[in-house]
Parts: sequence; C-alpha cells; structure tokens
Amino acid sequence: MIEYLSGPVMGAVIGYITNDIAIRMLFRPRQPKYIFGWHVPFTPGIIPKEKNRIAGAIGNSISENLMNREVLERTLLSDDMIAKIRQAVDDFANAQMHNDETVEQFALHYLTDSEVEALRNNATTEVSKLITLKLQDSAVGAGIAHAATQHVLEKTHHSMAGRLGADKLVGALSTPVEKLLAKHINEVLRSQSGDMVSRLVKDEGDKLLGMPMRQLMAGHEEQVEQAKDGIVSVYRTVIYERLPRILEAIDISAIVEQRICEMDMEEAEGIIMQVMHKELRAIVWLGALLGCIMGTVMTIINFN
Repeated sequence: MIEYLSGPVMGAVIGYITNDIAIRMLFRPRQPKYIFGWHVPFTPGIIPKEKNRIAGAIGNSISENLMNREVLERTLLSDDMIAKIRQAVDDFANAQMHNDETVEQFALHYLTDSEVEALRNNATTEVSKLITLKLQDSAVGAGIAHAATQHVLEKTHHSMAGRLGADKLVGALSTPVEKLLAKHINEVLRSQSGDMVSRLVKDEGDKLLGMPMRQLMAGHEEQVEQAKDGIVSVYRTVIYERLPRILEAIDISAIVEQRICEMDMEEAEGIIMQVMHKELRAIVWLGALLGCIMGTVMTIINFN
C-alpha cells in the first residue's frame, strides 16, 4: 500500500511546492542577489525586475482600452447617467423647498463667512454701479419730466380749471417747464442717486440673504425644470467639447505608469494577493493535483 501511495503523494507534494515557489518568485526576491560577485539567476523576481515595463504596459492598456474618449463618453452620456443628474437636481430642489435655513446660512455650507461677505459687497457694488449709471443718463430725467408734465396736463384738462381754459395756459408752459424739470431731475440723480441706490440695493440684498430657502424656492417649479435642462445641456457640452482636452491634459497612461513605478513592491504584492488570492491558491492546488496524477501514472507504469 505504501508503495502504491508514495508516488501520488510525492507527486502532489512536489507539484504543490513547485507551484507555490513559482508564485512567490513572481514577487521575490525584491532585489538582485549575488554570491561572490556572481549574479544569482531569477533575482530579483519577475515582477520587480520588469516593474517599469509592466507599469508602462498597464498604463497604455488602461488609457487605450478602459479610459479612452469613446468609453468615457459612452459612460458619462448614458441614459442612466443623465437620469441620475436630473434626479440629483430634483432631490436638491425638493430638499430646499422644505429647508428653513436662510439663504446666507445655506451659502455658509459651501463658503466661509469672509467669502459670503465679499460676494455680498461685490454684488452690491456692481449692481449699484449699473443702476446708478442708468439713472444718471440724461434720458431718464427727460423721461420722468415728460411723464410728470403729461400727468399734470391730463389732470388739468379734466379739472374745473381746465373747463375754464386753464389747460391751454398749462399746455403752453409745459415745454419749458418740462425742460427745466428734466434738468433739475438729472442734477438730483447725478448728485444723490449713488447713495440712494446703494442703500436700496443693500437693503434688498440683506432681505434676500435673510429669506428662508423654502420661501425662495416656492412657486419656482418651472424654473427648476428649466434648470435641469440647462444643467444637462451644459454637462453634455462639457463632455463633448472638453473631454478630449481633459484626457490630453491628464495623460492617464503616464499617471498610472508613474503610480505603479512609485509603488513599493510589498504594497504591490499585497494588492495583487488581495485581488487574486483565490486564483493563485487554486494554481498551487492545481499543481498538487497534476503532481498526484503524474505520480499515479508513474506508479502504474513501474508496477506494470
């Protein structure tokens, strides 16, 4: 019985050990070994020795086959991805419709106090400047003066004084009065509109920042739908027009190659063993099985 079993058992042990050693030699030794200045063959292991070449091959493979423009466009512009973007906008809008935080409190989730204050000041300054420039246009004073004189003429025409002929006198004086009024209105606007507008804009800005988010969002369902369409449109444009430049600037192949080259071999071995532990152990046990089979065959031949 021992003679019959010794062959298969020895074959299985040898197959197990040789495959286990072969797998270990993929990673070890990590440095070349020398004996009296003579380089020991198969040192370092295959992966440490070919690390740079493997890194380059993996980087090129990922860049050309897994992370190329066609694959990324197909993934990023898929119906599922677009649906997720639209759902994200819906979820955000729905959350804000029930959000009791003020606009300022909401902004502080994403910006610092100083950044919010800077935005407030910049917006107040720019809006005030724009409105003030429009008000200081001479056409504004002329328009106000014309509207005022026309109002006076209309009121006079329908009044008792108008029936007595006063409207004719007022009509004769309307043109010079309108010009004079326009001049004074423009002077007032030039001298005082800046401060008045700044105060008004600041007050309205403070009201906006103090408004609850739910109040700000109330009644804007149509705008939310438009925002979804706009965000999706911008997203598509960015992917179509900017993705090639992004990929060119990122250079995925170089990044992957550099990361692998920088990786410590102990770390690389741990990652590979973690991912392929079952498969590598299966190879070892397959070696034991093949050794057992070969040992059985040799035993049968010898006894025959």
